[in-house]
Amino acid sequence: MAKRLTCDVVVVGAGMTGAACALYAARAGLDVRLVDRGPVAGGTTGAGEGNLLVSDKEPGPELGLALLSARLWAGLAGELGAAIEYEPKGGLVVASRPGALAALRDFAAEQRTAGVTALPVDAGQLADLEPHLAPGMAGAVHYPQDAQVMPALAAAHLVRASGAALHTGRTVTGVLRTARGAVHGVRTDRGDIHAPAVVNAAGTWGGDLASLAGVRLPVLPRRGFVLVTEPLPRRIRHKVYAADYVADVASDSAALRSSPVVEGTAAGPVLIGATRERVGFDRSLSLTATRALAAGAIGLFPFLERVRALRAYAGFRPYLPDHLPAIGPDPRVPGLFHACGHEGAGIGLAPGTGLLIAQALTGKAPELDLTPFRPERFDTEGGDAR
Repeated sequence: MAKRLTCDVVVVGAGMTGAACALYAARAGLDVRLVDRGPVAGGTTGAGEGNLLVSDKEPGPELGLALLSARLWAGLAGELGAAIEYEPKGGLVVASRPGALAALRDFAAEQRTAGVTALPVDAGQLADLEPHLAPGMAGAVHYPQDAQVMPALAAAHLVRASGAALHTGRTVTGVLRTARGAVHGVRTDRGDIHAPAVVNAAGTWGGDLASLAGVRLPVLPRRGFVLVTEPLPRRIRHKVYAADYVADVASDSAALRSSPVVEGTAAGPVLIGATRERVGFDRSLSLTATRALAAGAIGLFPFLERVRALRAYAGFRPYLPDHLPAIGPDPRVPGLFHACGHEGAGIGLAPGTGLLIAQALTGKAPELDLTPFRPERFDTEGGDAR
């Protein structure tokens, strides 16, 4: 007879958010099992750039979560050292026109009231920060709190640090419920795992897992491409992106949107993003998208025109209609918790999300108000609670 698997909590999804949920739940004293149908970081996490950003978020609940996560990432970097390639490189948001610069600086002024360090940069100062930036830019805002990790490495190290029992290659096919409707584990294609709590950290597939529990969570995929260049000596010092990127993040458009995000890495290659489009789970290469990425990057850093792009890869951001993740207990199914729908910010927001989930699991007062992130908010007419 197979051994009965039991624990305090099952976390479904071994991406960055699931890894963080497992880590903080374990540190809260819970016995955790982490389940994924693929490998650690095999989904959206492995297709990300590793952005840890506060610069692209307006004052509100997501920015509060980003600031909490930034502090936690700094602590995790102190624990894990260079293993996760944590770089507190800072961000530089540039504007090519005076009108765009004025709007950017107004946005930065609002962010400063919420605790963001946002430093205006005049056109004449840009070469000191980024010597290879295209000439003629109107100015920028420097965000020292922005950072980066290598996402697949970071997720793997968080899983290891958690000590959670890891079950990869195991597909969840159902959420087990008691006669009264409460959760008591998950059913997988390789047997049941029993627990009084299940955390939905399934990312882009979070809506599918929610439906297995009988509830609606309208997570949709937004495809994005990243170009990776040949390894180079470090010529780009910050995460550099155009002011248009913030509007693209907030857009509800299903059509292709592209704004350049360019950064060097510890390993040498330059990463070039970012596109967004809703095309379902279509992974096919889009020449339109990749050409837009290349053109945007060259517009910021002309030297890239002479650099080879070695590959491009695609990932799917888990998108919810109001651009906020679902975090916390689901009142519709006792014992079900959600930690998904972070769109393109999941790497950065993972530690704060994991801490909030651990606090909810153990009945502690949450570090942040969970009301804006409540998973049932889409049951209201219109589907957008904001």
